[in-house]
Amino acid sequence: MNYTQTLDYLFSALPMFHRIGPAAYKANLDNTYALMELLDNPHKKIKCIHIAGTNGKGSTSNMLASILQEAGYKTGLYTSPHLKDFRERIRVSGEMANEEWIADFVTNYKTAFDKIQPSFFEMTTAMAFAYFEYMKTDINIIETGLGGRLDSTNVIHPIVSIITNIGYDHMNLLGDTLPKIAGEKAGIIKQNTPTIISEHQEEIAEIFTSKANELNAPIIFAGDNWEIKTTLINTFSESMIVDATNHSNSTSLHFSCNLTGPYQAKNIGGVLACIDELNKHDFAISEVHIQSGMQNIKQNTGFKGRWYKLQDYPLVMCDTAHNKDGLQQIMPLVRNYSQGQVRVVLGMVDDKDLDGILPLFPSSALYYFCKADIPRGLDAQILKEKASKFNLQGNIYSSVKDALQNAIQDASTNDLIFVGGSTFTVAEVID
Repeated sequence: MNYTQTLDYLFSALPMFHRIGPAAYKANLDNTYALMELLDNPHKKIKCIHIAGTNGKGSTSNMLASILQEAGYKTGLYTSPHLKDFRERIRVSGEMANEEWIADFVTNYKTAFDKIQPSFFEMTTAMAFAYFEYMKTDINIIETGLGGRLDSTNVIHPIVSIITNIGYDHMNLLGDTLPKIAGEKAGIIKQNTPTIISEHQEEIAEIFTSKANELNAPIIFAGDNWEIKTTLINTFSESMIVDATNHSNSTSLHFSCNLTGPYQAKNIGGVLACIDELNKHDFAISEVHIQSGMQNIKQNTGFKGRWYKLQDYPLVMCDTAHNKDGLQQIMPLVRNYSQGQVRVVLGMVDDKDLDGILPLFPSSALYYFCKADIPRGLDAQILKEKASKFNLQGNIYSSVKDALQNAIQDASTNDLIFVGGSTFTVAEVID
């Protein structure tokens, strides 16, 4: 198969969560272990950092990768989902995986894969581990796809684990309370392996502490050591100033970060706590590496879609936040915009808690309802009807791009257009 044929096979022949939802979720690791055995266990031959959480794991992964690249390490980065190009999921030092290698990999193993019948995510996880082994990486950042305990990535034994924010998402699979969801995320904690908790959440802290104690795993709540203060020139700046103080050793850092969402302060604390642990494991990551890494995240890793500016005049911002906890961070920035009319291009998927999410959006905004071009996309008419119950008014458009084009045509130069509601909505408008 050539690369195009390979993508057709991956996208159409394998169950894919973002297209079909829970039917693609495998509640065990049997297929992943079968794939690892087939590939001669690449997960045992690579050095990893494992990251789980409801929100913040993508930002955390890319921050760490950027810093490690600046420190001179050949760094693998496995994240999901992709926005435009499948190869965004698998990068080495910022470079997307090689098309020819991907095509050869799938072609060579396709018969065996067909016997195992993996999901799309199981397949891509195996592919990532094999690619990182092939590329002889120094360190690899591995982001979970969904949950932790039963996530395909959870076959690795990392040198450090990180758990970011815990919030309500995928409750049909992970549980309907924060403690249940946290219990699933805590499944990545490994025997004798340091675990960083980026955000101290009182309701669930004991779940992580108990699991870590059970496994003799050192546990570090980032906020116990690092105090993070961020300063934005304005809400829509493309970088922010960070002052970080480690109260345990009186270290002070001052740097610019080009991820600027208000939630990033919590992620930064987790990243710096992880760097502290890595430096205990024979890594050599200096303040200079942190400064340059945080200043150049987007350039180093290709990361997009988090409080991301698409254009000025009118100002168009997008964000991939798609659950209540994520949107609670973003919506005040949208709601408090006072220089002109706020316009919202909104598309969601069909398994979200709309009663919990829609009240977060400003009723004073004008809405452009649309459906992302995936089977799980929520019908725009249904979204409009549901939104009207929360006094969110607007019109329906045939596609995300059509909605955005109309919003731009309608807008004055000082208006704000926000595009969001789903990763897949953002994916259709981002470069």
